[in-house]
Amino acid sequence: RKALNHELSKLFNEMWDMDVNRLMPGKDYTIDLQGKAGAAQQGDSAVQDSAARHLFHNVNEERLKSIKTFATFISLLDNYETSTGIAEVVTPEEIVENNCFLDAILATEVMKLAHEYLLKKNLVKPNLADFKYQLYDIWFQLYARKEGDRPDSCGFEHVFVGETRHGKQILGLHNWVQFYLQEKRNQIDYKGYVARKNKTRPDKDDQVLSIQFSWKGSVKPIGSTFIGVSPEFEFALYTVIFLLAEERVTRETVKIEEYELQIVVCRHGHHIGTAYPVLLSTSSE
Repeated sequence: RKALNHELSKLFNEMWDMDVNRLMPGKDYTIDLQGKAGAAQQGDSAVQDSAARHLFHNVNEERLKSIKTFATFISLLDNYETSTGIAEVVTPEEIVENNCFLDAILATEVMKLAHEYLLKKNLVKPNLADFKYQLYDIWFQLYARKEGDRPDSCGFEHVFVGETRHGKQILGLHNWVQFYLQEKRNQIDYKGYVARKNKTRPDKDDQVLSIQFSWKGSVKPIGSTFIGVSPEFEFALYTVIFLLAEERVTRETVKIEEYELQIVVCRHGHHIGTAYPVLLSTSSE
C-alpha cells in the first residue's frame, strides 16, 4: 500500500470542509444498510440478496433540485447509451447541458480551490475558461473503450452514469445520485454492504460506502462510492489526481475526514477512464 499523501489529504479536507452543497446524512437523506453482501463474481446474474429494501430510504429531492450543481448534473445522466460498443451520439442540447454543468461547478469554492492548486503545479492555465475546456476534454470527450472501435464512452459516462459490457459486466457507476435515481426507477437492486476488515458494519452516517448491487441484469460484486457529496467535490478530487499523474493507473492514499481511502484514477489517453474511492479503514478501528 502506498504511503499516505499528506499534501493531497490536506487539500481534499479543505475541499470537504468548503463543500457547502454536500447533503447531510440523517437530515437531507437516510440510508438503510440492511445485511452484509454475500460472495459474488463480476458477471454473476444471481447472487444472495441481503437487502430487501432500497439503500436510499429517502433523499430530499427538493434540496437536490434547488442546488445548481446537482440540478445540472442530474440533467446529464440520461444522455448516454450504457452499452459499450454502441457509438454515443452527442446532440447540440447535450453539449449545452455539459457546459451548463461545468459552469455551475466552476462557480463553486471547491472547484476554485482545485484550480488554484493545479495552477501552482503549472498543470492548468490561469483563466477559468481555459480550465473549463480542459475539464471538457478530460471528462466529456468521447473515446472508444476498445481500440479502433466506435467512440462509445467518456470519463463522465463511466464514472457517474455507469456502463455495461455485453450485458454481463457493470463498468463504473460510482455516483450516489445516479444510484439513488436508478433505485427509484427499480433499475438497481442493492444487495447489501461489503464490510471492511475489522469493522463489522458501516454506520448510516458514513459518507463513503462499499456496496454490492445488480443493474441491468448483472452484478457488481463490490463498488465503492461517496455518499451525499456534491458533484463538484468528486470532479475536483478526480481531476486533481488525474492531472498530477503520469501513469495509466494511479492510486493515491489519502485521509478525508475519518476515512482512509485509496483514490484510484485510470487514464484513457488524455481522458479519464475511470475513477473511484476504495475504503481502506476508518479511525474507529
